[in-house]
Amino acid sequence: MAVPHIQFSFAAILLLVLLSGCNARIHKLSLKNETRFAVDLNNFGFFANGTLNVSLSSLWLSDIVNYSIYPVGFSLSRSRVNGVLSYTAEETEVCPLTVTKTTNDEPLILFLIDSKNLGVNVSAMGVQDNFLIAKAKSDKPKEKKVTKRADGNGESENANGKPSNTDPKQDDGKEKEEPAANENPNPAGEAKKVEEAKKVEETTFLLNSSVKPILALDKTNGLYNFSFLLVVGPKDQGLYSLKFHYCQNRVPGVKKPYALTVDVVEKNPGESYLSAAEIPLSRLYICMAGVFFTAAMVWVYMLMKHRYSVFKIHWLMAALAFTKSTSLVFHSINYHFINIEGHPIEGWAVMYYITHLLKGALLFITLALIGTGWAFVKYILSDKEKKIFMIVIPLQVLANVAYIIIESTEEGSSEYYLWKEILFLVDLICCGAILFPVVWSIRHLQEASSTDGKAAMNLEKLKLFRHYYVMIVCYIYFTRIIAILLKITMPFQWQWCYEFLVEVSTLIFFVLTGYKFRPASNNPYLQLPLDEEDVEMDEVVTESGALEGISKVKKTSNGRERQKEPAL
Repeated sequence: MAVPHIQFSFAAILLLVLLSGCNARIHKLSLKNETRFAVDLNNFGFFANGTLNVSLSSLWLSDIVNYSIYPVGFSLSRSRVNGVLSYTAEETEVCPLTVTKTTNDEPLILFLIDSKNLGVNVSAMGVQDNFLIAKAKSDKPKEKKVTKRADGNGESENANGKPSNTDPKQDDGKEKEEPAANENPNPAGEAKKVEEAKKVEETTFLLNSSVKPILALDKTNGLYNFSFLLVVGPKDQGLYSLKFHYCQNRVPGVKKPYALTVDVVEKNPGESYLSAAEIPLSRLYICMAGVFFTAAMVWVYMLMKHRYSVFKIHWLMAALAFTKSTSLVFHSINYHFINIEGHPIEGWAVMYYITHLLKGALLFITLALIGTGWAFVKYILSDKEKKIFMIVIPLQVLANVAYIIIESTEEGSSEYYLWKEILFLVDLICCGAILFPVVWSIRHLQEASSTDGKAAMNLEKLKLFRHYYVMIVCYIYFTRIIAILLKITMPFQWQWCYEFLVEVSTLIFFVLTGYKFRPASNNPYLQLPLDEEDVEMDEVVTESGALEGISKVKKTSNGRERQKEPAL
């Protein structure tokens, strides 16, 4: 059976294109002509003293909005469990920015953009001890002008209302020589001064229900921008969801466009860019890679020990185990660099995605071949079985490409949810299709056990295939449904256990599959009929891996032997 190398090559090229714009945990999202009423920017698990830095720039609104009627802005809420927000658990139609109080003590922070008065009204609800660091709005003209100069926006005015960057020709000779000496200023030093000036202007607010700070909203060339830094308090650590809302677009028939660019940088204590649930993943993946590599070496030892009972598919199973181990190694390296750099290193990320593609394809190919009995009892696939391979393998490649696109796409983009739905649907189809070869083998053995006189042997094989079918079903249900249900009920810092359960269940499935179809003379899956007279002309069987490709001989009634051509 030919493996579609063209599809793998196309996927590898696609990886390079996608990863070139991937920022991972340092997020930058740009939206143009957007009409969604809510944009999910990110979900992140914060430990105590974790920081959320949000910088909104180039916000364009089609008209000036009244924030008291149809507010525009951000909501930052803590989830009780993963994916279930505290303030949206029951409502579906009300804009979250219009919420005036929460039904529980979960912290909720709203940033309402007042484009008319150039301010951002902050409303904090629930019990919380978070700190907000941002530039407060000031009505004093002097402070506005100093802020403009500190931001490096060109000319600024001094306290007397005169331009501060006067023509040096109007000064005396000493003043004229000074610009020449500083003709090439130090950019790093100037940037440091600007940052220090910004910090001086920033104010720290302890958020609670009684504090209603108003942040400064700058407007340049019709575009709004502001920024804030949130420090998570010791009592408020948890999984937070950041969203942007344009509430007027919730009205039926209203689709007002807007555009924005937002930068989000999230950190946990220790300069870690990973969410609380992702911090242990690098160590988990490298440990599981060692376990899978050990299991692969044990499997190879068994194949060498029973070399006369080894088939090609046994080596394919070994290749799958080694590919799985290699994929986990690159996955661990990928998370390590995201943790310390905030983004993946493209070379390591590409290697991980390539091995991830190969592992996914090899897994479903191996499961389908075992289910059809290929190499163990026959070398020719039926037309129905060939169609399964023609469907499953391309779908698996598509599912893995969808996974790569999801990993490389910002959560706030509209394409993110499209590819997420594609991934879920394709993965579900592949899991269902992989069961058909096993079902066909079970039906064939049921019919054979009652007609050809080899009932005992066929019943043993039938029992084995039924066990294998149950194993596949349990593996699919656990990794696709049960493990996800466990994930959303776990505390935010323990959600890495979902990945641990998936990897352990995969290891158990590999071990049980290897044990069931191990190369051994007493394996009922590999046993042959005892009576050669019962062997059909068109039935192709093998006694051991050493005799692959050689057919059994049919004895005729007159004692002559007719040699059958090897089935390839």
